[in-house]
Amino acid sequence: MNILILGSGGREHTFAWKIAQSKNCTNLFVAPGNAGTAQIATNLPIGVNDFEAIGNAVKENKIEMVIVGPEEPLVRGVVDYFRKDKALKKIKIVGPDASGARLEGSKDFSKGFMQKYNIPAGASQTFTKDTLQEGLAYLETQSLPIVLKADGLAAGKGVIIAESMADAKTALHEMLAEAKFGDASSKVLIEQYLSGIELSVFVLTDGKNYKILPEAKDYKRIGVNDKGLNTGGMGAVSPVPFADAEFLGKVEERVVKPTLEGLQAEGIKYVGFIFVGLMNVDGEPYVIEYNARMGDPETEVVLPRIKTDMVKLMKATADGKLDKIKLTVNPKAAIATVSVAKGYPEDYRKGDVMTIPEAEKDTIIFHAGTKIATDGSVQTNGGRVIVTTGMARTLNSARKKSQAMAKKIIFDGKYFRNDIGKDLLKYLES
Repeated sequence: MNILILGSGGREHTFAWKIAQSKNCTNLFVAPGNAGTAQIATNLPIGVNDFEAIGNAVKENKIEMVIVGPEEPLVRGVVDYFRKDKALKKIKIVGPDASGARLEGSKDFSKGFMQKYNIPAGASQTFTKDTLQEGLAYLETQSLPIVLKADGLAAGKGVIIAESMADAKTALHEMLAEAKFGDASSKVLIEQYLSGIELSVFVLTDGKNYKILPEAKDYKRIGVNDKGLNTGGMGAVSPVPFADAEFLGKVEERVVKPTLEGLQAEGIKYVGFIFVGLMNVDGEPYVIEYNARMGDPETEVVLPRIKTDMVKLMKATADGKLDKIKLTVNPKAAIATVSVAKGYPEDYRKGDVMTIPEAEKDTIIFHAGTKIATDGSVQTNGGRVIVTTGMARTLNSARKKSQAMAKKIIFDGKYFRNDIGKDLLKYLES
């Protein structure tokens, strides 16, 4: 089978790495890809939102299945584009259409969906520029800290946790009156702050049947001990020690099943991944957000733990036959450490030459923001540059493997957090 993966980050390199292992993959393409995907697939210089060029590449390369990595093309309707094209509508595609992608594309829609289908989540109200004064008055009735969320896609930067009323009011004014996040903040949700510990659960569905993939926990802050600015993710861990069978059972019954039933009730045939961002509040699951795709860097710990042939799994999803395939998971722990460019998550450098050694036993190196320069060298090309995943029987051993590999990758200004997974070790102590 000829397969195309859309995207250029660590998530897409991980998918390519997993799919390339399958004997059911004939030719593998990634658009636009990175220096890592170039080693195992054919990179196509096409942007993820250039639907016409993607469609032409599918026809020219006789692509039979497309896997959509990032959220933006899903929200913009890449699946709908395929379904409306006579030559493309029979192509297997893993990813929801625009109506399903609203779970991520509109925080207002997703919150309304949770309320309608009794999915546990923090209380919230939505405001616009025209109702700014009502929003400021509403803030006065809320306890602190308080969460403000831009309704639309804001490249992971549209969530503000305000510790003081003054900060909350300033943030709301900037988002609505000054369009801090552009169209993404034309609506803003003011949401109850939930105190607990975060994790993510990933669901793969064919529109009717579903599989729950290994759960993961990521680390958003740039600094050790979760200090400093938010990032796209500095590392991830799977499995999550505090997410025991009882807790995950609650997630399935209270969140996963009503979410899928709700989508069906809305007439949305959702095919693809649902990323459920959760807060564990004293053993009870509350939904923070939905994403319409796999997370990054969570993919770099989830996919290495899946033993099932990835092409078979993706094909069954696209064909509506997910109930016919068995999902097998490796019991080993996986930890991913993200190495980032100097200055990230603010203005960061690009174009630094990299030295990348061979991965050692039980470690995998996934490229995120990299490119192959004209002289053949691998250079940095993004804020999050490279991800090192370690696997082992214990969480601590996996952590040591991941960190040791991160230290061996060389580029100017490299930085990574040295505490990924360390906070979870206490859950394993007797």
